[in-house]
Amino acid sequence: MIEYIVPSNIDDRVLKRAARMLEDGALVALPTDTSWSIVCSIKSRDAIKKLRKLSGERDERHFTLLCSKISQFGEVCSLDNTRFRLINRLCPGPYVFILKTLSGTEKFLDIKRRELGVRIPDYPVPVQLVETLNHPLYSITAKRSMTSIHAEWEPLSHSDAGEHDGKKFELPPIPEDELFESGWELEEIEGLDLILDSGEERERIFSTILDMCSDEIDVLRQGAGIWPV
Repeated sequence: MIEYIVPSNIDDRVLKRAARMLEDGALVALPTDTSWSIVCSIKSRDAIKKLRKLSGERDERHFTLLCSKISQFGEVCSLDNTRFRLINRLCPGPYVFILKTLSGTEKFLDIKRRELGVRIPDYPVPVQLVETLNHPLYSITAKRSMTSIHAEWEPLSHSDAGEHDGKKFELPPIPEDELFESGWELEEIEGLDLILDSGEERERIFSTILDMCSDEIDVLRQGAGIWPV
């Protein structure tokens, strides 16, 4: 189902309906400041499982917590003053920050890593939806490989990204032709319950991923966000 919206003036009724659907375990596609994302409520275990199955990714750094304010980062991740100041300079924007999780976060989100990607998009649709829902959204980038046409696509294996024999690997960039421009194109993705569509084409770009788990910041993927700043 597509719901057309005006990003600068989103109907509260649409936001509340989308929030109720998310609370009931729905998957929702929406535009961000980069490309399109597919999101679910962090409080729905079933929805998180559906999101992971749809993605096909096994490396959890492909999953991101979409927030509306930095204080939400601190509810699930360790955030000291140094990291806060840098993140505050870059938010909102096309950046994902990999931070160490707080005790209990892995169990709450059913993740296996002691790290989590968090970000605040510079676009009103995801931010206002988070504020309406009153908690962050778990998200993945929408890709054409998720449609039935690309059913033979193979997911990324652990050996392709992360750490192997003590050596760190960058996450590979997402090819531009894998990303969507228009909301109606996402109707080919099975399992989506709602598409929030601005009616405008989105740029086919992806975010910059910064690993902040150690003293030195590692660029896991260079995207639209400028680094170093």
